Amino acid sequence: MNLEKNQTLIVEIIDLTHEGLGVAKLERYPLFIENALPGEIVEVLIMKLGKKFGFAKVVKYLEKSDKRNDEIEVALLRTGIADLGHLAYPQQLEFKRQQIVNLLKKTSQLASVDVAKTIGMAQPFAYRNKAQIPVRKVDGVLQTGFFRKHSHDLVPIENYYIQDKVIDQIVLKCRDLFRKFNLKAYDEQAKTGLIKNVVVRRGRYSGEVMVVIVSTKPKIFRIDELVHELVAAFPAIKSVMQNIHPFMTNNIFSSEFQILYGQDFITDSLLGNQFKINALSFYQVNTEMAEILYQKAIELANLQVDDVVIDAYCGIGTIGQSIAKCVQHVYGVEIVPEAIINAQENGILNGLNNLTYEVGRAEDILPKWINEGIKPSVFIIDPPRKGLAESFIQASAATSPEKIVYVSCNPATFIRDAALYNQFGYQLKQIIPVDLFPQTKHVELVGLITKKK
Repeated sequence: MNLEKNQTLIVEIIDLTHEGLGVAKLERYPLFIENALPGEIVEVLIMKLGKKFGFAKVVKYLEKSDKRNDEIEVALLRTGIADLGHLAYPQQLEFKRQQIVNLLKKTSQLASVDVAKTIGMAQPFAYRNKAQIPVRKVDGVLQTGFFRKHSHDLVPIENYYIQDKVIDQIVLKCRDLFRKFNLKAYDEQAKTGLIKNVVVRRGRYSGEVMVVIVSTKPKIFRIDELVHELVAAFPAIKSVMQNIHPFMTNNIFSSEFQILYGQDFITDSLLGNQFKINALSFYQVNTEMAEILYQKAIELANLQVDDVVIDAYCGIGTIGQSIAKCVQHVYGVEIVPEAIINAQENGILNGLNNLTYEVGRAEDILPKWINEGIKPSVFIIDPPRKGLAESFIQASAATSPEKIVYVSCNPATFIRDAALYNQFGYQLKQIIPVDLFPQTKHVELVGLITKKK
């Protein structure tokens, strides 16, 4: 079949990619189509053609799936805020489980591992306790919103759907105050303007709020008045920070912070423990489901009072301190120095005296601990998306723990790492997906890896 750009044709959607794009095939040539679901018949316009696949967009729905959620705003799909929001929630949960199953099938020694049903939320929206919102000028007016996928074109948004509703209100108040005080939005092309981003965090249980204004320069005209109005409107704000970030990078923050109001942290609780959270802290964005995720990790670990646990990639100590009262000792390692300071403060806050924390790469600190005579019986691992270094896998397996509980936000690297553990005498026994990111393509899981008998 000869296909051309800007051609329109009618296709049937037969599958979804792991990114949530609909798949149609024309004589084995796949077209990837946003906002299209299996079983739908759609008229599409071809946007781009490559040698192996192409992209198209829906012009008209001729037959819609009964699994479609038609209430989602298209802007939320186009920006990636809720890129799976057009799929009904029960099907989202099964989609995420199936992503893991499909990856396992590609790895022969793991193909038979059981994957539980995805644990979902009763109310799968307004759950995010953190927002990072760009500030740009659109049609001559300062706006807050989100970038269209694969671009830096801002789409103005007021209802972010998956964010805490108070956070949405604070973002809009910041937008209105920026306009009132005539502050200039950042222009990436011209490299001009002042306000780049506004970042808001809110404790689910405490209700405490932190606002961070990211600017290109230290001086913000009439900032004291702006902050006064903001806090007057939202008395739960305990911290207003400024981050000075003149550089062109993909990072939201630079290293330069200053306090504009209150303190440099907020507090919240997780599984009954208190945690101090600063602007840079890693803290799961979905507190309700993070508690379920950690509870499942604890259940899989089946901890005993004489267990010595290594909490690798410990962050501010959330997982390790959730289990500290059940075990002999917890050793935590994290590469971010500020996170370790937080973890130590949180340990004191929670009255725990069986914690040891060190700054460094997990693969470097682990051999040091082993040389000091530490003999872990359980590892709890929660690495970033890139997964584990092979040196860490080898070193952790060499300590011969009975169990490794692995929390992952990337099933592909999790399965890669589990297969490598298999070569060092361990086997993946069970996987439990937990939906920390409803309405999005992101998949979170916890897996149990045990020593082979």
